[in-house]
Amino acid sequence: MRFTIESQAGSQQVDILIDSLIIAGWAGRDMAAIEHHIQELEALGIKRPASTPLFYRVSASRLTQAGCVESTGPASSGEVEYLLVRHAGKIYVGVASDHTDREVEAYGVTVSKQMCDKPCAATLWPLDEVEGHWDSLQLRSRIREQGKLVTYQEGSVGALRTPADLLEKMAGSEVFEDGTAMLGGTLAVMGGIRPSDRFEYEIHDPVLGRTIAAAYDIRVLPVRG
Repeated sequence: MRFTIESQAGSQQVDILIDSLIIAGWAGRDMAAIEHHIQELEALGIKRPASTPLFYRVSASRLTQAGCVESTGPASSGEVEYLLVRHAGKIYVGVASDHTDREVEAYGVTVSKQMCDKPCAATLWPLDEVEGHWDSLQLRSRIREQGKLVTYQEGSVGALRTPADLLEKMAGSEVFEDGTAMLGGTLAVMGGIRPSDRFEYEIHDPVLGRTIAAAYDIRVLPVRG
């Protein structure tokens, strides 16, 4: 995949072979917020996780920069998450959407993670440029409803586990080596989890005054038996 590395020293394009993709689930720092998200999913018939956080392996080919994803049936939706990518010995930060089939999630979270593509923005920042003010970073998403864009998620990454914490928790089960990408958890939604035909998402750094943003449309494929 081709990414633009945007740093304080300038920008450069790099091609990164992503051969391992991990989705960090139940990655909130605030247990009350985790409970809120679990209850959102329970309302859809999705059972509680056995432990938190959990690290789901997904086919690396699911990570995409495409502007449109296809979903079987109308029951899928996106979730904005920060993205970690390791390349040439360094860790970079971006933004992605853990697009998930909610009907499948009701009987198997691991399977549901594999059902949909995971869109990501084509820009990355060096992690070491934002670690010192990590909790000031903001995640936002918007969906289209009745022809208008509405805020779907918004909040600080301070609600989520830090990259260092996640990587420490993951160390016993996965290896975060070059070519690995990980989605780092999501925020509660406003107004309940629901589908849309468009999802816009971003990560904003108010300290360095920069934003990584992307969007995609959702094409619903018919279910014919």
